[in-house]
Amino acid sequence: MSRTNSESFERIPLYSDLPFYRKQKRIALRNCGLINPDHIDEYIYREGYFALASALKSMAPEEVLAEVKTSGLRGRGGGGFPTGLKWEFCRKSPGNKKYVICNADEGDPGAFMDRSILEGDPHALIEGMILGAYAMGADEGYIYCRAEYPLAITRLGLAIAQCEEYGLLGDRIMDTDFSFNLHIKEGAGAFVCGEETALMASIEGERGMPRPRPPFPANKGLWGKPSNINNVETWANVPNIIRNGGSWYASIGTEKSKGTKVFALTGKINRTGLVEVPMGTTIREIVFEMGDGIIDGRGFKAVQIGGPSGGCLTEEHLDLPVDYESLTAAGAIMGSGGLVVMDEDTCMVDIARFFLEFTQRESCGKCVPCREGTKQMLLTLEKITSGKGAMKDLDTLEKLAVMVKEMSLCGLGQTAPNPVLTTLRYFRNEYEAHIRDKKCPAKACSALISFVIDKEKCRKCGLCAKNCPVSCIAGDRNTPYVVDQDRCIKCGTCIEVCPFQAVSKE
Repeated sequence: MSRTNSESFERIPLYSDLPFYRKQKRIALRNCGLINPDHIDEYIYREGYFALASALKSMAPEEVLAEVKTSGLRGRGGGGFPTGLKWEFCRKSPGNKKYVICNADEGDPGAFMDRSILEGDPHALIEGMILGAYAMGADEGYIYCRAEYPLAITRLGLAIAQCEEYGLLGDRIMDTDFSFNLHIKEGAGAFVCGEETALMASIEGERGMPRPRPPFPANKGLWGKPSNINNVETWANVPNIIRNGGSWYASIGTEKSKGTKVFALTGKINRTGLVEVPMGTTIREIVFEMGDGIIDGRGFKAVQIGGPSGGCLTEEHLDLPVDYESLTAAGAIMGSGGLVVMDEDTCMVDIARFFLEFTQRESCGKCVPCREGTKQMLLTLEKITSGKGAMKDLDTLEKLAVMVKEMSLCGLGQTAPNPVLTTLRYFRNEYEAHIRDKKCPAKACSALISFVIDKEKCRKCGLCAKNCPVSCIAGDRNTPYVVDQDRCIKCGTCIEVCPFQAVSKE
C-alpha cells in the first residue's frame, strides 16, 4: 500500500472513536451490520453456533440453565422477569412435549430493536432458541413475527433452511440425542399479541386475546403444553452468555439489572438509531452524547421511555441510570426499548393523548377496566386539549388511570395509563394551563391556538393566501393580509411559506 493510501486510511475513524458508538457495548447487536445475514458461514466465522456445540457436547441441560441464571439476564420484552427462573419453571413442569416461543411481534411506535436483529443476525436468535430448548427439554419452537416485517420473515426462513441443511435443526442435532424443530408464525399486527397468552392463542388459530393466569404458560401454554416465551433480544443474548459464561455477562450493568439493553433512539434528536448500552447508563449519556442533543439547539423537555405503555421523564431525570428499578421508581418502565426524545415545543398533554389513543385502539376489549377505562381517559384528554376541560377532570383522570392500572387483565391495560400518570406527575402545570387559561404552552393543540399576521411585518406579497388550502386569508397589494379565524384549519402552511416571518402562532 502506498504512503498516500495509508495516510488516507489513518484519517478514517474506528467505530469505537465515534461519539455514537463510543459508550455502546454491543452484545445482542454484535453482528448486525458486520455480517451478511443470508450466509450462515459468516455467522459461524464470528463464532456462531460455538455455544451450541459446546453445550451439546460438554454440558448437561441443567448446566446451560445454571449459566443463564448466573448471568442475571432478565426478559428484554418489557417485564424484566429473570430469564433463568422462567426457564426453570418450564423445565420442571411435567410432560414430554414442551414448546419454546419467540415473541417477535414488535408493535411499539418508533421501535425497531427486534427488527434489526431479525433482519441483521437471524442466526443469533435461532441459536439462542435451540440452547433454550435444550435447557428446558423442548423439541419444538415457534417464532411469532408480525407480517409487516417481510424481510425479517424471508431471512428467518432462509436461516432455518440453512440450519436444517447443516444439521443444526431437526433430528439428532450434531449427532446427539437432542432434536428440535423451528417454525415461523406470521402475526396480523395486533399490539395485544405482544402479551404471551394472546400470542399463543394466535398461534393456535384463535383470536389473540389474553387469558387469566394462573395457569401460567410454564405449566399450561401452547396447546395446553408447558411453554416458554422470550422476546428476540432476550434469545439473542443467550449464545453470548453460554460462550463467554454467565459470570462474564453478570459483570456488565448494575447490581440488579445485568448486561446491556438495546434502545431505539428517535424523536427530536440529532442522531437517531439503535444504541446498545450497559444497564446503568444515564439518559443524559444516551440523549446528549450518543444522540448529539436536540435538533436545532432547542431545549430538552422530556423523554418517553418504554413505548406507548411507558412514562414521560423530565430534565431532572437526565442523570437517572437506565435500569429496571430506577425507571419503575420514576413511574416509567424499561419496556421493549423505545426511547422518544421531545423538545420544548412538545405539548405533554397531547403526548399523553397520542399514546393513550394508540393503546385504546389496540385494546382487545376483553376486560371492562381496559376497554371502558382507556376510552373514558381518552375522552377526558380530548376534552382538555380542545379547551373544554375543568379542573375536576384532573382528579377524574387520575382515578381512572389508577383503576385501569390495577384492575386490567393483561400488561396492555396495566401499563396503558403510564403516559397519563407521569405527565400528570411531572407536567401538571401544562394540564392546568389548558384548563384554567385555555392555552397550550407549547402552542401545539390546534383548538387553543390561532395564526395571526403582523400588519407591520406583512409585505403584502400574497404568498400566504396563495398557499392556504382553505382560502381563509384575505388581503391585497394595498391591504395587509388577515386570517379568517372561523375558517382556519390550523395547518400552519402560512407560517411555512411566509419569507418575512410575519405570521405567528398565538
